[in-house]
Amino acid sequence: MSIAPSIRRQLTLFVPEPWASRLEALRRALDPVQASLIGAHVTLCREDEIEGSSPSALFHRVESWAAGPIRMTFGQPARFDGHGVLLPCEHGSPEFNRLRQWVLQGQYSREHRAHITLAHPRNPRSAGNTDTALAACPSALELQFEVVALIEQHGSGPWRLLQEGTLGGTAHGVA
Repeated sequence: MSIAPSIRRQLTLFVPEPWASRLEALRRALDPVQASLIGAHVTLCREDEIEGSSPSALFHRVESWAAGPIRMTFGQPARFDGHGVLLPCEHGSPEFNRLRQWVLQGQYSREHRAHITLAHPRNPRSAGNTDTALAACPSALELQFEVVALIEQHGSGPWRLLQEGTLGGTAHGVA
């Protein structure tokens, strides 16, 4: 008997260009496994937070967000749990959490710190995961996020895009 792979869905803010390409090169050096699974992003809502919510309800909230794009500034790379590396959000967290509350209709119980993961500690440490490689990362990265993506992962496979919507705009299916 085969066991069906678990399916995870999240709402995500993918890093926009031109920074997406630049961060992807760094992510491939630091953690090629993570880079192959998902692009550089900030997780907006985790799977347990949106479980039971319909995509149409979620994207109705995204489309009705009146504040427009959100801006966040990310600081110097920080190591965590050994060889994990993230860019912490230094400015824009209050707006990010207001967006989370808006999309989730105030029904989440935990604070979520915005960050961009460059290397995940669950993956093997890459030979390219060095302090020298981290020096290529900007000291302050200001990004504007306009699009929210609903993504899905089957088992440990790569994440795939299901639907996107513009903050204060319209949603459209991708899959």
